[in-house]
Amino acid sequence: MNEPVLIEVCVDSVASAIAAERGGAQRIELCSDLLEGGVTPSLGLLGVVRLNTSIALHPIIRPRPGDFCYSDAEFDSMQRDIEIAKSEGADGVVLGILERDGTVDVRRMRELIELARPLSVTFHRAFDMSSDLFRALEDVCATGADRLLTSGGEQECLQGVDTVAQLVQAARGRIKIMAGGRIGIENAPTIIDRTGVTEIHVGLATPAMSPMLHQNPRLSLGKAQGLEYQRTEVLEESVRRLHQAVTRREIAKLD
Repeated sequence: MNEPVLIEVCVDSVASAIAAERGGAQRIELCSDLLEGGVTPSLGLLGVVRLNTSIALHPIIRPRPGDFCYSDAEFDSMQRDIEIAKSEGADGVVLGILERDGTVDVRRMRELIELARPLSVTFHRAFDMSSDLFRALEDVCATGADRLLTSGGEQECLQGVDTVAQLVQAARGRIKIMAGGRIGIENAPTIIDRTGVTEIHVGLATPAMSPMLHQNPRLSLGKAQGLEYQRTEVLEESVRRLHQAVTRREIAKLD
């Protein structure tokens, strides 16, 4: 019998986390600043999301935007954030560290994973920035991580679908391969069928209207000019439609 496909939704707010659970997601990746690819969420955000959801909660442990080669001070902050995640009831953490040459920093990854236990650990898409994906796969397996998130080294998973399939075969069951990278309702069944993955990572972000009645178009406080009042949210209906598409595929496989 085919293994049911797990849906992980990446969120950056309490409202999006609640919507993901209500829509049928089985796991949440919690981030802040998704415009920069996601960084470690605040203690307050982590705590309130945990209070309002019951599905698996995996905060990203990423001390800053940019590359994944971290200083000793940044590594220290990652260790502290892992301890906070454990104390706040997280079920897992999401992280990744690379060496300057684009290889996986196996030594420091092992330290973080040991600290994180018994939580589950995902090596995130820093993997897709590595210098050799198949060497990096062996290194990630050597760290003891539980799963690997990848788009096959491409911007979109559908572009890297053949590579993801090869990674699933090369992993030989030693680590879960989770497909991610602009996966949506239309392409999720195709990606699952072509890769053989049993977990997918999705964003499903929808533009959200600002509730502000007064807006100052002349001023921007951290975003590109004119974008100060723009943000996104995950909608319950979007997650539900994706869940239904994946479920219909699974039922069809049984017929």
